[in-house]
Amino acid sequence: MVVAWLAQLEEISRGRPDRVLRLRGTLPSLMGPGGEEGAEEEFELLIFRGFSSSVTHPTAFDPDQPALPEGARLGSAELLQGPMNPESEVVLAGPEPAERFLDPERW
Repeated sequence: MVVAWLAQLEEISRGRPDRVLRLRGTLPSLMGPGGEEGAEEEFELLIFRGFSSSVTHPTAFDPDQPALPEGARLGSAELLQGPMNPESEVVLAGPEPAERFLDPERW
């Protein structure tokens, strides 16, 4: 479900070059030695002009591969003025549940 939502959000963003969507949520943890089963890691992902870019985790070089794995959970989303300037972000909406931005009118 998350992969399908991500594809929809990327498609909407192609038509809105003046917006950046920031998603936050959790990923299943890659358990290392002593790792706790069921542990999760937080992630942050930016969507701009149809492309997703993780701020917190490496992603595949292939743009046809989803930036989030199955098992990822979307928490909140913020709509930002684009292109983004990290020194003076302009938050237009949010944080809100990510699924609200599946409606192009919310962009």
